[in-house]
Amino acid sequence: MRIVIPVYDQVDMLDVCGPCEMFHWAKFQVDLVAEKPGEVRFNSGLVFQVSAGLGEPRPVDALWVPGGEAGSLARIIAEGEQSPYLEFLKNQAAQSQWVCSVCEGALLLAAAKLLDGFHVTTHWAFIPYLIAYHPDVLVADGHPRFVIDRDRITGGGISSGLDEALKLIELLAGLETAISVQQVTQYYPEPPVASAIPNVIETRMPAPSQLTR
Repeated sequence: MRIVIPVYDQVDMLDVCGPCEMFHWAKFQVDLVAEKPGEVRFNSGLVFQVSAGLGEPRPVDALWVPGGEAGSLARIIAEGEQSPYLEFLKNQAAQSQWVCSVCEGALLLAAAKLLDGFHVTTHWAFIPYLIAYHPDVLVADGHPRFVIDRDRITGGGISSGLDEALKLIELLAGLETAISVQQVTQYYPEPPVASAIPNVIETRMPAPSQLTR
C-alpha cells in the first residue's frame, strides 16, 4: 500500500507523524512530498527533511492531507488557482483510491474543490469557516473523530488522525491488520482529563487571510 502526504511549512506534527507511525506498522509505504524539497518545519519548531517534490501525481492507495498553522493555510488558500499545492491535490486526488484529510487539512481539500457535496469534519475551531466559505461542503453534525463519505475520509482535530489512520488501514488491508497495528502501538486511549468541545459557531467569520485557531 502507498500513501502520499504533501507537507508544507508549519504543518501540524501529529497530523503527519501519528498516522505515519500507524502506517509504518501496517507496512505501508509513506511518501512525503513538498513544494520545495529540503528542510520543512513543523508547527512545533522541529525541522525534518523531505527529499521529494510534488512532482507528477501517480496512482496511490490514499492521499493524506495534514493541517497546519493558520498562516500557512491562508497563504496556500490565497494563491488559489496559482497554488502548486492545491493543483497537486486536484491532480493527485484523481489518482487516489482514498482522499483523506486530518484537522485543517479539510480546508485545503475544500479550497481545491475536492469536498463539494461530501459530508466532512475538521478541527472544531474551523467548522464555522467551512460553513461560511464553502457552502457546498456538507459539515457533519456534532464533532465525529472522522467521517467517511464515499472515497473521502476527513478527520477532526489533530489527535483524530490516529483513529482515522487506523480506519484507513482497516479499509485497505483488513481488520486483522488494523487490530495488529492497534496492539503493537498499544493504542487504547484513556485520557486523564475530561472536557467538551467549545461551541464556536459564529455569525461573522474572518476572511481566509485571518484564519486563527
